[in-house]
Amino acid sequence: MRHNPHHFVDDPELVRRLIQENPWAILVSDQHGLVASHYPVILDEDCDELAVFTHVGRPDEELHGFGQREVVLIVQGVHGYVSPSWYAPGALRAPTWNFTAVHCYGVPEILDEEANLETLARLVEHFERHVESPMLLDLEWAKPIARGTVGLRLPISRFECKVKMSQDKDRETQRRVISALRASGAYSNPRLAAEMQRTLSDG
Repeated sequence: MRHNPHHFVDDPELVRRLIQENPWAILVSDQHGLVASHYPVILDEDCDELAVFTHVGRPDEELHGFGQREVVLIVQGVHGYVSPSWYAPGALRAPTWNFTAVHCYGVPEILDEEANLETLARLVEHFERHVESPMLLDLEWAKPIARGTVGLRLPISRFECKVKMSQDKDRETQRRVISALRASGAYSNPRLAAEMQRTLSDG
């Protein structure tokens, strides 16, 4: 990502939160030409360092050619269009897009069959815990299905995180943008307004 001191963040805890709140990620490799796959991810909560668990369906592992080379995992947070009509009088009249995104780099570790099954069960539990009648993965039933997947653990050796939430705008414009995003209309986006409020308050 293009570096901008207003927007770059080096806090791993923010990256953890971003992954927790946005667990649908893009896995990109260039070992056999550029390949991108979309899969759910969860944090490795047993590790002090940043790492995630995921899986790919066969034959995606062959397309990616997982081995000793880095891959990049892209996680995108809440985002949305910002109209210059919301700015304070006298502010620069250029439209923009507010967003949060992180590019995580690392060499994936391929899990054995047992660890892959455990990872699939953990993924299901992670999402099912939020429904009224959770249906956890029956491990015996899931064994044949799991053979069609390849489990991965990705230790994140480095990351680039960008949080663009109008930090470079004046306070009046920031307030106006948040108010407009909370209002009804074509670009109503209360989640983005809340993220802006959180980011600007932390700043």
